[in-house]
Amino acid sequence: MKHFTKLATAAALGTVLGTAAIAQELYTPNLAYRTGPFAATGIPLMNGQADYMALLNERDGGVGGVLINAEECETGYSTEKGVECYEKTKGTAIVTQPWSTGITLQVLPKTNVDEIPILAPGYGFSPMADGKVFQWAFNMPAGYWDAADMIIQYLEGEGGSLSGKKIAFLHLDHPFGKEPLPVLEMHAAGKGFELLPIPVGLKEMQNQSAQWLQIRRERPDYVVMWGWGAMNAGAITEAVKTKFPMENFIGVWWAGHDADLKLVGDDGKGYKSISWSFPNPDAPVMKQVKEMVFDKGLSQSNEEEMQGVFYGRGLVMSAILAEGIKNAQENFGTGQIDATQLRWGLENINLTNERIVELGLEGMVPPFSTSCGNHTGHSGGWMLEWDGAKFVKASDLLKPNVDGYADLIQSSAAEYATSNAPWAMNEECSATN
Repeated sequence: MKHFTKLATAAALGTVLGTAAIAQELYTPNLAYRTGPFAATGIPLMNGQADYMALLNERDGGVGGVLINAEECETGYSTEKGVECYEKTKGTAIVTQPWSTGITLQVLPKTNVDEIPILAPGYGFSPMADGKVFQWAFNMPAGYWDAADMIIQYLEGEGGSLSGKKIAFLHLDHPFGKEPLPVLEMHAAGKGFELLPIPVGLKEMQNQSAQWLQIRRERPDYVVMWGWGAMNAGAITEAVKTKFPMENFIGVWWAGHDADLKLVGDDGKGYKSISWSFPNPDAPVMKQVKEMVFDKGLSQSNEEEMQGVFYGRGLVMSAILAEGIKNAQENFGTGQIDATQLRWGLENINLTNERIVELGLEGMVPPFSTSCGNHTGHSGGWMLEWDGAKFVKASDLLKPNVDGYADLIQSSAAEYATSNAPWAMNEECSATN
């Protein structure tokens, strides 16, 4: 299924950077998951992504006068189907958006040969921050190790020293769920707290009675959740049922979905989620999407969903991709950029506060920048808190202490390259954090 507005003719496209445009398109396939156990979270994200690209096509004739073909290939979050979608779409793609961390890990070596950028905003393999090693992979604006670090920072700021305390790590038993362990283990050793990993299998997501029985028995000071899809709703429901103090329950950004908390309403008050995005219904981009996409019947979303965290995050994701496209077009003097040129564009993102305002995204994403060596940006994020009806900001902008795990990023990246030798690297740049 395609989720982009109808293509215009060459005569209607206007100009690209001051020169006559040709009726072509930029193919930016999205390996979507509107079906399967994670569909409840996938749908609003995909809708936000699709609607932003539809806005650009309707309002601006695309990016630089070239329309965006944001076709979706449905994976159901299956790694096998994700790889099939990658192979199916890679021919003319200037980017691939794999979504699942499992899919990302599978296509990562392929993209290094095919020379197609991976754009995995806020997910994937954390050492992808090292742009020298992972020259074709980007997980801006922040990665999972950033999230883990910010959560620990927040807990220290709220409750003081973590020494002698116990933190349960409730996580999906999947590459995504295991991704933050290196940083959490590093902090546990350095700060003197006990880290208690509690995995949730794919077949246990909706019935976590065994996991929450363990949590009741272990009596941790905090529960940190790396959940996704149906797992989040299951965990939040169990936490309420077992009367775990919600103010001590914190999730990663994929565990901060409005619909999951609406299931428990006021009983969920105090639950928190670290987030590199925030839904600002008053942002100008929201009004433009409403008028030029939703009201024209070009969206699959609804007005309630459009107010939520995940829909807004989807908009930001596509805005980041569009910014990379614009950078490449301006640098190379062509609207019809290729994958190699887009890589340059993604390596030169500079979302300052001023640029965020220009894009109509104020309050929706922190400023960040990327470089040849830094493919994550480490934007930081806000701690969001459920107030019984919606998520609100519960902190000022938190910034990850990347210097604390910079060596871990580089050593893990180097280990990956060695394990996957021969591995092509960008020798012209140095890894920076």
